[in-house]
Amino acid sequence: MSHAATASLNPLSSPLTGAHGANPANSPEAARIAPGDIAVGVVIGRASEYFDFFVFAIASVLVFPAVFFPNASRLDGTLYAFALLALAFVVRPVGTLLGMAVQRRFGRGVKLTASLFLLGSSTVTIALLPGYASAGFVAIALLALCRVGQGLALGGSWDGLPSLLALNAPPRRRGWYAMLGQLGAPIGFLVACGLFAYLWGNLSSADFVAWGWRFPFFAAFAINVVALFARLRLVVTHEYERELEANELEPCDVRELFTQQGHNVVIGAFAALASYALFHLVTVFPLSWVNLYSQQEIGQFLRVELAGGLLAIVAVPVSGWIADRIGRRNTLGALATAIGIFSLGAPWLLGGGDLGQDAFILAGFVLLGLSYGQSAGTMASNFLPAFRYTGSALTTDLAWLIGAAFAPLVALYLSAQYGLVAVSLYLLSGALCTLLALRTNRWLAARD
Repeated sequence: MSHAATASLNPLSSPLTGAHGANPANSPEAARIAPGDIAVGVVIGRASEYFDFFVFAIASVLVFPAVFFPNASRLDGTLYAFALLALAFVVRPVGTLLGMAVQRRFGRGVKLTASLFLLGSSTVTIALLPGYASAGFVAIALLALCRVGQGLALGGSWDGLPSLLALNAPPRRRGWYAMLGQLGAPIGFLVACGLFAYLWGNLSSADFVAWGWRFPFFAAFAINVVALFARLRLVVTHEYERELEANELEPCDVRELFTQQGHNVVIGAFAALASYALFHLVTVFPLSWVNLYSQQEIGQFLRVELAGGLLAIVAVPVSGWIADRIGRRNTLGALATAIGIFSLGAPWLLGGGDLGQDAFILAGFVLLGLSYGQSAGTMASNFLPAFRYTGSALTTDLAWLIGAAFAPLVALYLSAQYGLVAVSLYLLSGALCTLLALRTNRWLAARD
């Protein structure tokens, strides 16, 4: 077999790995793009997606109860909005499967374009919706439909770039490269929260509810256009198609995946549960609790959350540094333990006035950045190469569904009924599930 053929079959010999061997400058293979370029595409894509989702999440607390559920109490209106928030996570696996069907028939570029167009159009349509006062139940139905569109689009936008980045990362730098794609979440939150904080602080309450809240949804469409071109620049090039195919990062038969390696999907989803449970319990739920039960001014609290988002952006790279020294799975286990300990203080902090609430946010965002930075793809190596693309996508979908989809709804409802101890139990259960999944994975590896 020729050297070129061997290189195409061995990802470690690809120029994407830098020092592992590069082709001569006059070789047609030399035009491949470096891992840093993959990381840029991943960060831009994830940041745009999370911006869309956080805009909806923040509006679920500050806007939707008054605009779409004016006849309900403030608590019930927020719970109804959180139920709509969960819809996207429920349909996300369906979007993943539909997107892979489109990819098999029309190609990865068509799938990505259609998914991001659906995401952007669903988001901007929310900005144009009438309220309950003028359209009644139709307004709620249209909002739910747009939310379903967001979920389908996010599932369909899986491009395989995080897996490709992980496969081409230097062996001793896998934690660092794994965290790069995770930076999109705190960046997306920072931009969404910043926009709402600016509008809340510079508009009257009447203007904010009447039209101000719509601006972030319009902005989401522009951000998605930029993200689309940034990702298409990578995904549709021959270099990336060749790398994705060489690493078998293509859709597989779902029945075959679950027949042969379904346990890895479940283990992978639960291994990340502590981080995903914490995700909405430090971003969305505290905002709803402060809005309903605290004397702290919302504008001030949004500024604290902005500070928390900045801390998370710093903590995500730190997670890569730690993981490269003690291992990604050890890092997840240690942070799950830390989240469990943090959960015990949640009632005291959230119920402790402005100072306690601010401390909960800042400490929670640090833990979120450290844990979320390594939560994606830690178990991807468990999959056989032919199953890695689809298996990683569905594992992520399941982790979001189990860990994050209903977290604000459940935490707010139980806290309103039984007190903030419900937040402790929710976070603690996520931490225990992560530790159990990591232990199960280690036992299965030892058995095999």
